[in-house]
Amino acid sequence: MSSIAQDAPGKTVLLMGNEAIARGALEAGVKVCTAYPGNPSSEILGTLAKVAGEIGLHVEWSVNEKVALEVVAAASFAGMRGLCAMKQNGLNVASDFLLNLNLTGCDGGLVLVVADDPSGISSSNEEDSRIFAKLGDLPLLEPATFQEAKEMTKTAFEMSEHLGLPVMIRSVTRVSHARGNVSLDELPKGSPKPRFDPSRPRIPLPPVANHKVLHEKLRRAEAMFENSSFNLYRGPESPELMILTSGSGWMYSLESVINLNLEDRVGILKMGTTWPIPEKFLIQQLKKTNRILFVEEVDPFLENSVKEIYAQHCFELGPISFWGKASEDVPGVGDLNPEIIIHAIQKLLSVSYESRPADYARRVHEAASELVPARALGFCAGCPHRATYWAVKIALALDGRGGFVLGDIGCYSLGLGPSGFGQMKTLHAMGSGAGLACGFGQLGRFGLEQPVVAVCGDSTFYHAAMPALVNAQYNGAHFLLLLLDNSATAMTGFQPHPGTGSTA
Repeated sequence: MSSIAQDAPGKTVLLMGNEAIARGALEAGVKVCTAYPGNPSSEILGTLAKVAGEIGLHVEWSVNEKVALEVVAAASFAGMRGLCAMKQNGLNVASDFLLNLNLTGCDGGLVLVVADDPSGISSSNEEDSRIFAKLGDLPLLEPATFQEAKEMTKTAFEMSEHLGLPVMIRSVTRVSHARGNVSLDELPKGSPKPRFDPSRPRIPLPPVANHKVLHEKLRRAEAMFENSSFNLYRGPESPELMILTSGSGWMYSLESVINLNLEDRVGILKMGTTWPIPEKFLIQQLKKTNRILFVEEVDPFLENSVKEIYAQHCFELGPISFWGKASEDVPGVGDLNPEIIIHAIQKLLSVSYESRPADYARRVHEAASELVPARALGFCAGCPHRATYWAVKIALALDGRGGFVLGDIGCYSLGLGPSGFGQMKTLHAMGSGAGLACGFGQLGRFGLEQPVVAVCGDSTFYHAAMPALVNAQYNGAHFLLLLLDNSATAMTGFQPHPGTGSTA
């Protein structure tokens, strides 16, 4: 039996952050689980798919994130608990439905897990998805540890049913893909029989009235967060400096304070419920100090939200100095690490600390240059896409009219580099290669003579390229679409898609 499915209350197991989220869903009694593959979120559904038979779940790799969320919403409307997982880019795809679902509400617990990718380690951007919680008036939880990843998932289901509202969980790469000890709880037995009540239509109209109800639900969420154990303070009663952090920033901050030996001078306030921020709890914590350092990945979401609350209570709280991304003491881009936090604390408190000899980095660089050969990102050994790009290169050169290739999201995106002989000239969103080709394909009437070639993979074709292809046929756009078939969603772990003949 998989460790994720064992019914062993009290047992401690080593789990990846994504596996802990999956275990939390099982302990919450989830029955319908969906996703579209995308790192760093892929292991959530992959883990659940492995135990779907023995636990009795419906688990599917949906054709895209919007459909994935809609499938889970249907389960919720019928009174069953559902979980939908995606990476940050996928939330853009699902947002059209999500920002109407918040107005119609839900019945069975509905949890949306979004795994962000600071520094774009396996993404085209490093978008911070938390803004969607604020945009959609949705409760947001951010796990900082692996145990929290499990517990927050369970809490999110309970909260969703209590409020009749989807609840977001935001993870990041360093939480999703790291491992730690997780204590298991009991797995529930049985499940309710699904039934949709036709007497309660799920429509967002009238929008103003439903928007008012949504705001009331958010106020109730804030009241629930006021006493949440996911928010905690560690440090002296009146610290010289308070670090205000969330998610992965908690472990970075804790390690930094301990390494600097400043536990008697620096406090850490960890917020696990980052939208809506529990205002009363926050105000009590802000009274402890007049110096705040924000530590979070990627955007100043928490920083700006706290400053908004402070602005409403500044006379009560008195002057407080804030440092973080706005002051450029914490980088506004990329992922964080303890060294960044240590440097910020050193600057603010004028303390000295040397984590390693000054010439260490130089010696490492010299050794790496000597021992490790330089290597660019490349296709897998034997991958046919290399030959495809070579053929495209030769064909366009022989044609002589300056033809170009419009790219898409997938392993074939490496066509922009040496492996693809630099042929791919654009890279945006899934399906955008064909979409851009629809535009370029209309410019012949204005004198464009260059051949237009678009590439996309098989999973991307089902995800987002099909509408562009229909549009091209309907509107008469002229271009060549090359479908680079991997017989799987290759870049994220060879998950199945509608063209493979298999499901999760």
